[in-house]
Amino acid sequence: MEIRKLEVFCKVVELKSFTLAAEAVLLSQPTVSEHVRNLEQELEQKLVDRLNREVTPTPVGLLLYDYARKILRTRQEAIQAVKQFSGTLVGRIMIGCGTIPGTYILPKLIHQFRQQYPSIKATLRITSSQIIAKMVLDGHLELGVVGAKWNENKLEWIELFSDELILAVHPNHHWAQRNSVPLHEVVKEPFILREPESGTRQAFAQVLKKHELKESDIQEIAEIGSTAAVKEAVKAGIGVAILSQYAVKDDVACGRLVAIQIEEHRMQRPFYLIKRKNKALPPVASTFFEYLQSCAE
Repeated sequence: MEIRKLEVFCKVVELKSFTLAAEAVLLSQPTVSEHVRNLEQELEQKLVDRLNREVTPTPVGLLLYDYARKILRTRQEAIQAVKQFSGTLVGRIMIGCGTIPGTYILPKLIHQFRQQYPSIKATLRITSSQIIAKMVLDGHLELGVVGAKWNENKLEWIELFSDELILAVHPNHHWAQRNSVPLHEVVKEPFILREPESGTRQAFAQVLKKHELKESDIQEIAEIGSTAAVKEAVKAGIGVAILSQYAVKDDVACGRLVAIQIEEHRMQRPFYLIKRKNKALPPVASTFFEYLQSCAE
């Protein structure tokens, strides 16, 4: 099997489209289709199903995809190791982040890192903490930066940075002139929640638990899957929400939102750098791993 054909096949599986895969690998759509067809003929197995406009892998296609990813990753690690031996660090970092570190922290650090190593590229996947952890465990990501920690013994957790969660309200809200409000008042107010996998939501759930409260005690009016959308909902006056200080900093400065403390608890949370335990990182990821730790120090 040719490496290039495996690379094209993986892109088809990931993007669920021959057309999008062709754009991603800079080939024509007929050429991409031909590469997949050649693999099917070589293996004498059907690898993908074409359902309407979406392409989905068959069970054997998923099996090949997992092995192909390992082959491509091993090839990349080999290239990086040889380049590092000759004194040059090149390659791509595969890192996943929660919304806050991925939006407000990591881009700046990646920029500073690339000033030292300009030949390095980065793929930054922004999604929930739970999904990032699973992708790190599955080998689809090398590193992750997440805003919550739980009992997963196969991961190594290193505390990196800290964040503070605040209660965000509309400037015309009846709490807007207050510096703080008690938690028992917060749970009675129309409330906008993040999705269950969100690190912000998990951190707030721990605060509720410490005060013998549950999420069901909140007067939830909406569950929204992104920090930006939650901010817009608060600005629209739909309700109040718990958000990161990083996310609301500019809006508070411009008077579009008001940040309020919760009296009983200063909601600080760490961000954790995660990687597979007892697994050596590729040279580029290893260097970036050490760089992030030095930034935290």
